[in-house]
Amino acid sequence: MTAGAGPDVAARVVVDPAFRVGRVRPRLFGSFVEHLGRCVYGGIHDPGHPLADEDGFRTDVIDLVRELGVTMVRYPGGNFVSGYRWEDGIGPVEDRPRRLDLAWHSTEPNTVGLDEFMVWAAKAGVEPMMAINLGTRGVAEALDVLEYSNVAAGTALSELRRSNGADDPHGIRLWCLGNEMDGPWQTGHKTPEEYGRLAAATARAMRQLQPDLELVACGSSFPGMPTFGAWEHAVLRETYDLVDLVSAHIYFNEREVGLAAYLGSAVAMDGFIDSVVATIDAVRAELKSDRVLGISFDEWNVSRVRPESVPPSGDDWPVAPAILEDHYTVADAVVVGSLLISLLRHADRVHAAAQAQLVNVIAPIMTEPGAGTWKQTIFHPFAQAAALARGVVLRAAVESPTYPTQAYGDVPLVDATATWDEEAGEVTVFAVSRAQDEPLQLEVALRWAHVEVVSATTYWHADPTWQASADDDATVLPREAADVRVEGGVVRLDLPPISWNVVRLRVAGPS
Repeated sequence: MTAGAGPDVAARVVVDPAFRVGRVRPRLFGSFVEHLGRCVYGGIHDPGHPLADEDGFRTDVIDLVRELGVTMVRYPGGNFVSGYRWEDGIGPVEDRPRRLDLAWHSTEPNTVGLDEFMVWAAKAGVEPMMAINLGTRGVAEALDVLEYSNVAAGTALSELRRSNGADDPHGIRLWCLGNEMDGPWQTGHKTPEEYGRLAAATARAMRQLQPDLELVACGSSFPGMPTFGAWEHAVLRETYDLVDLVSAHIYFNEREVGLAAYLGSAVAMDGFIDSVVATIDAVRAELKSDRVLGISFDEWNVSRVRPESVPPSGDDWPVAPAILEDHYTVADAVVVGSLLISLLRHADRVHAAAQAQLVNVIAPIMTEPGAGTWKQTIFHPFAQAAALARGVVLRAAVESPTYPTQAYGDVPLVDATATWDEEAGEVTVFAVSRAQDEPLQLEVALRWAHVEVVSATTYWHADPTWQASADDDATVLPREAADVRVEGGVVRLDLPPISWNVVRLRVAGPS
């Protein structure tokens, strides 16, 4: 079967309330703000902009963050954090030092730091996920930033926070113990044994100060790393009973594999998650632990790097250069939708996730200097999933024709998952079609006595290479799907080629 299958080829999805993966975790719809390019300066923070508020934050960006449905934001990196001195970003702005950022060959003015980020997070309605520097720093600095952030009063650093204008503690619960520490590109990168011992010592000390923290140990930077698997095993042997989550990072690029395989990227994400879970559980068995750790998929996205959007070099160390500002296609949006399906499908073990990044840098939200904002194509599947995935994820059984790829083997033409909000009596089905040329018929069999369609939308374009821009981000939007039918508890619809589809259903009664 090829990716250009005709409309007479049916795929089938069976959804039964008896088969549950796990609850829909709000943290699955997280994002990432790093001091990289124009993500912070010129992105969320732009004091000279007409729509900036009294703290310099762009209110139009905050509005879009809320519309996107982001629940959690990881900060301040990323590669940036491995050389970051958190104390540079507190106190009077005019007294803060300028530093060279080795990660992105830029100058960091430290205009925005921990306290400003917490103000922004409150305005945007997101939970902070704070990363600490275990590249060039260690236990003492981690305790310092924790004391500054979370101790109410009465200590040197908590009183310093209060003198800086934050009378109440920030109350940050979720902390990343470094970033991608296996990567040779990482400032202060380490062997798994070196990192594992440092992470364990840091976690142990942080829990002495605040036992109920949720801590994330660094997994491999991506599954193609030579040490992938062995890294996780060695790190977890040191940290298993001290952390709650293990990080996972992955990016997909059409240029590397071709369109057909690229559309099947979620197959690779599924395999990656399953491998990390297997390693976690192997260490659990080896250590005879009762604890079951989860995954923090705190960097994931698609990438389409433009030649004019690469990091500076040489003697050029600018502030907030326009780097990694990818412009996304409809096909990219469909792949992002399929990756969201993968994350939901693994909701029992993926407890948090952060699409990287939020604004301007490989991002769903773009800003124009002195002008407006616009939505990338990848904005739409994320926003729909964040808004409509509620209740529990059901283990949808998908029967689909496949097509061969060199990168990922046989890939299903259709992928799907479903969530059930029992209280509201609603099921939402999320489905992608990877067929490239023709529509594909989909049947969704639901094990309820009563099924009716509330709404059905599709996101696609006859030209899957269409990109949104500052001049036009509205030509392609999710629109009402045509001819969606319900017959005897079976929903039938035609999926356009290379499309993201969402069907909301009202259900009632036993099957």
